[in-house]
Amino acid sequence: MSWQDQLSQLVYSTDQGRIKEEKQEQVTPSDGVAKVRRETKGRKGKGVIVISGLGLDSKELKALASKLKKSCGTGGSVVDETIEIQGDKRDTIKTELEKAGFKVKFIGG
Repeated sequence: MSWQDQLSQLVYSTDQGRIKEEKQEQVTPSDGVAKVRRETKGRKGKGVIVISGLGLDSKELKALASKLKKSCGTGGSVVDETIEIQGDKRDTIKTELEKAGFKVKFIGG
């Protein structure tokens, strides 16, 4: 089969743009305990509070992160299935998470 015959069989469509596979978001189930820890490793000595074990999907995680950032008055972000809040506001974060219905456990020092 010549290359012209192969090309004549190809069909291109521009009505859908790039074709992406629909991926179902995998959420790790929670054991009911939100784990709160402080990290400084790889952050040039700046402390960050990392909250994991929430078992929420990405929309709910972003909404909770926004609420925590506003209550702490600091910045932060959502990375994979964890929330990172800048600074050391563990007490404020604990009270907000307990209001949201999570049991809070501090991990590490």
